[in-house]
Amino acid sequence: MGKSKKKDARGYVAFECTVCKAELGVSKENYFIQKSKVNNPERMELNKYCPTCKKHTVHKEKK
Repeated sequence: MGKSKKKDARGYVAFECTVCKAELGVSKENYFIQKSKVNNPERMELNKYCPTCKKHTVHKEKK
């Protein structure tokens, strides 16, 4: 059987630290997570470890 030509609803999104972006002006992608664009169309926020800040901060989904 052949593969379906339907587009995949899942894709990778990048997360960046909000503290580094606001205070240091550094826009660095720290995490890449696969999410469903159909079930979660809005942007996500996660509390993750930032190696630049060396602490847990809020990471927002990048455009």
